[in-house]
Amino acid sequence: MANHQKDFLFVLIKSLSKSEKRQFKIFASRLETSSNTKFIELFNILDKSEVYDEKLILKSGLIKKAQLSNLKSYLYKQILVSIRLNIPSQNIRYQLREQIDFAAILYNKGLYKQSLKILDKTKQQAIENDEKYMAFEIVEFEKLIESQYITRSIQGRADELVIQAKELNYRNTISSKLSNLSLQLYGIMLKTGFVKSDEEYKYIDDYFNKHIAHLDQSKFEFREKYWFYNANLWRSFLVQDFLSCYKYSYKWVTLFYDNKNMIFLNPVFFLKGNHYLLESLFMLKYKSNFKKYLELLEETINDPRFPVNDNIASLSFLYLYNNKLNYHILEGTFAESEYLVPVILNKMKVHSEHLDEHHEMMFYYKIACIYFGNEKYQECIVYLEKIINNKNLTMREDLMCFARILCLIAHYELGRDYYLENQLKNTYKFLLKMNDLHEVQKEIIRFLKNLSNLYPSDIKKEFIKMRERFIELEKNTYEKRAFLYLDIISWLESKIENRKISDIIKEKAKLINR
Repeated sequence: MANHQKDFLFVLIKSLSKSEKRQFKIFASRLETSSNTKFIELFNILDKSEVYDEKLILKSGLIKKAQLSNLKSYLYKQILVSIRLNIPSQNIRYQLREQIDFAAILYNKGLYKQSLKILDKTKQQAIENDEKYMAFEIVEFEKLIESQYITRSIQGRADELVIQAKELNYRNTISSKLSNLSLQLYGIMLKTGFVKSDEEYKYIDDYFNKHIAHLDQSKFEFREKYWFYNANLWRSFLVQDFLSCYKYSYKWVTLFYDNKNMIFLNPVFFLKGNHYLLESLFMLKYKSNFKKYLELLEETINDPRFPVNDNIASLSFLYLYNNKLNYHILEGTFAESEYLVPVILNKMKVHSEHLDEHHEMMFYYKIACIYFGNEKYQECIVYLEKIINNKNLTMREDLMCFARILCLIAHYELGRDYYLENQLKNTYKFLLKMNDLHEVQKEIIRFLKNLSNLYPSDIKKEFIKMRERFIELEKNTYEKRAFLYLDIISWLESKIENRKISDIIKEKAKLINR
């Protein structure tokens, strides 16, 4: 599990690859003098340590406690400088930033024409790669030089720079407004969750339309389109309009596939767009398109041109394997998906420093669903209890809720009546404290509570009755999301028909011909 309380320097050193460590030692040897070998010794101590232990460092006699903070800061900076000097040449942003730095050096030496030549070439590269913030910075630098030194290199140079500055400023302003809107909608999601009434729906709709009212979509270029689709996607998620989620996530992903160089320049945005597209398809149960875009995503990630670093590797694992589990849940192929469990658990350890608790718990919940669908209820309970016993998971009450409810059903399947009674009490207390309590959750608790009071001959009738009740609730816009966490209807049908839940879901998947 990721521990964000670890020492920053120690975590940075442990994140280095073998080649990066080798490069740092070569870089450090150039700086090595009798007065600064201590930072290299500190690096070696931390590199060999399994955990950060300040007492071990002080015991080595390397440095006094009062000096340790400064030495750590110096080492941290030198590691970053070493990494910066060895960044792959194909990273366009670093190339652009490097050229701007070169232009600044020439400017400071009074070599204005040389500086302007570099800036003009770099500006064109920035615009071609949709790095408009950097392009605007370059234009402002050009204006500074032109205002101090009249080059007369291009007639009407001042007018040209003013026009470029206005155009870039306009586009950057639009992108900024849309990215602000997207972030604000995401903030509303974290604070209040999905809309629960027509009044909340209207508030979000009015809020969204107010912020995009004066934007001319016909003038949008790549980055403005990206943020426009992003903002629309969050608005759609908030109001639980999953068809609209699909529409804008599809536009988002298609935008990248139509501009393939942007996939490799903005891999994080590309990965997130694909994740939201697959999540939308999962919600709509469009299994053929789900499989198509999942395979396309995996193919793109495996493309030699796709960037590789710790962050991208972790996100690729998170989105790819999360959706591999979703595909098997959608298809009802629970037994066929069990091979993924050890693979995912191993990769979770590899990427532990980059995964937050929410995403770890989501993996546990979906693994539990796989075991539940395969009627391995004890294994299901093991993973659900990892969520239930997590005291730090405060942002996702819905996940905590459905983990508890699925755990109740698993205990019912195992025939643990006494334990079920205690679980019911604890779950009910938890639900009462929730801010996001739905009718579906209330009905499930009432239903399970009443089962123990029924005669065996009446249980099937109760299953049929509750199935009809849940079918009605599934039609409710503000209740249907609950069924994505827990397919209670298929479970009820499996009890009514005395069949495996996996067979029920497989049949439904075949009937949905899309």
